[in-house]
Amino acid sequence: MITDLPRVEHLPVPRTRALRAGRPLTRAVLERRWEIHVHGAGHVPVAGPHLVAPNHIGLIDGPLMAAVHPRPVHMLTKSEMFTGKAGLALRLFSQIPIDRVEVDPAAIKLSLRILGSGGAVGIFPEGTRGAGELEHTRRGMAYLALVSGAPVVPVAIFGTRDPGGGTNSLPAKRARIDIVYGAPVPVDAVPWPRTREQTGATLTLLTEALRAHLTAARGLTGRELPGPIPGVLQ
Repeated sequence: MITDLPRVEHLPVPRTRALRAGRPLTRAVLERRWEIHVHGAGHVPVAGPHLVAPNHIGLIDGPLMAAVHPRPVHMLTKSEMFTGKAGLALRLFSQIPIDRVEVDPAAIKLSLRILGSGGAVGIFPEGTRGAGELEHTRRGMAYLALVSGAPVVPVAIFGTRDPGGGTNSLPAKRARIDIVYGAPVPVDAVPWPRTREQTGATLTLLTEALRAHLTAARGLTGRELPGPIPGVLQ
């Protein structure tokens, strides 16, 4: 684990012009195919840094969040996606490539630079697509919150993968998708030296808040998650 605060002042803040311009078109394209309902968007801070923390069940979760989030958000996206036309689009819209296997200092520094400039960073706490139950969360979310002091906005996503659907499957055409925002979870910034125990305690706090929000979102929408991805160990 990285315990020192990375030097990020020299890094350019990613531009949001293309992201701002492309969001309405992307949302329109998504809404032509699926019935998208956003709940609780008023919970998102209108200014200042924040982390967006959705559960992760389907292939389109990242593009969906980038399109519907009330403010431009830079989603941490697995580096394997940054190839071909998809990679060009991700870079144009200033999304952040991240190595899901090893600690990725470049992704961490860029995320902290964005948060330090008052922007929004999206991170999937589970690290990969799956059942979306938030049973296993990773330390990256807690570390970024602990270093930056940015509040964490919980998000529950339903409907982006049908039950029994594979890793790269899409929901049926005109399927209903629900995105439910919750109240931001405040996190106090902790100066260096931060300890592994502090990060672990913050991760526990945030995970419990995200799970509680997921339960509340189930009650609000009457939706259920699609279950594990067939053939993928959870």
